[in-house]
Amino acid sequence: MTLTPHTENDAAYGIRNAASRGTMLSIMGGGTRSGFGNSVLAEETLSSSALTGIVDYEPAEMVMTAKAGTPVAEIEALLAVNRQMMGFEPMDHRAVMGTAGEPTIGGVFAANVSGPRRFVAGAARDSLLGIRFVNGRGEIIRAGGRVMKNVTGLDLVKLLAGSHGTLGFLTEVTFRVLPVPATVETIVLSGLDDQAATQAMAVAMAMPVEVSGAAHLPQTVRGRFPSVELPDGEATVLRLEGLEASVSVRAEKLCDMMRSFGSVSRLGPDLSRNLWKEIRDVAPYKGFPNKPLWRVSVAPSIGHQLVAALRLEAGVDAFYDWQGGLVWMQMEADPEEQRLRRYIKALGGGHATLVRAPDAVRERLEAFHPECDAVAALSARVKQKLDPDGIFNPGKMAGV
Repeated sequence: MTLTPHTENDAAYGIRNAASRGTMLSIMGGGTRSGFGNSVLAEETLSSSALTGIVDYEPAEMVMTAKAGTPVAEIEALLAVNRQMMGFEPMDHRAVMGTAGEPTIGGVFAANVSGPRRFVAGAARDSLLGIRFVNGRGEIIRAGGRVMKNVTGLDLVKLLAGSHGTLGFLTEVTFRVLPVPATVETIVLSGLDDQAATQAMAVAMAMPVEVSGAAHLPQTVRGRFPSVELPDGEATVLRLEGLEASVSVRAEKLCDMMRSFGSVSRLGPDLSRNLWKEIRDVAPYKGFPNKPLWRVSVAPSIGHQLVAALRLEAGVDAFYDWQGGLVWMQMEADPEEQRLRRYIKALGGGHATLVRAPDAVRERLEAFHPECDAVAALSARVKQKLDPDGIFNPGKMAGV
């Protein structure tokens, strides 16, 4: 049974009713991330899909307020009219997850979805200024505001972002937007192995040229970006954005420096936009529903070491975003959870999240990286305060 409230008050009533009956609720937006996380043990689904519409948008202030079920496509279309965008580049999970539906803005913030610009512009939660949500008692709560200086409830805003619907039912979000860059260029270094690419990206990031995207695409994935034909060999790609004259000067400086690493070429604005959208949406790993897919966050300097170590013992395909700090890792057969997390710990720490796997695999392992005891205890206390009966997405994030 799916409950689809059309107003915030309807949602609060439904949640109070569910809590009184002890009914567990699966929280859903557009359903595009169905299967993400651990299996949810719930009798009913509570959907935000009918809570739609732009509540307030002032282009001059670069702030938008929207109801949680508003489709991302609708928000992006309105922003585009004013040449603005969501700076954190939220990923569209439909291709890699094999799902349908429409991504919603509430779902984006509930999962803290962020793309290639994350390492310079921040995550989705860093753009989130205010929220309205219903807690597990059916109480409507407002936190944050329209400007970052309004710190009332700001910590609560950050807590809800990335909680995957386990702490509250989002009904409205207020977030900061950014101007669309006038142009974009991508510098391509060809033929570098993973270690050399990591070094090249580190050098590029240290230069005063404002790189806004840095990814390494090994030979195994280079040809799986359908809208762009990259040069032969591995591709290390560096994005520059801004005013045309500025990008031109910065691109020349970056090309001059990168030639010490190997062959250098440029894509131009149109192909650049296509490529970074496909990197954002993890295009190389769509269409493989039975192959486990991991999203691994580590220090940029150790991503290639992690992949190299795993390849000695398991079938692994991978590519790197965020200057090497985000590793998208597709396993050929077994998810290798214990081995993967053991190597992450040995190399200095990080997080591995299982994005996709067959149902039988998901049932037997933890999708989210285990929390240390202190963090787990704090998470449990927050959950108890906001959802005392544990009715929201039970089991999705294991202890939460």
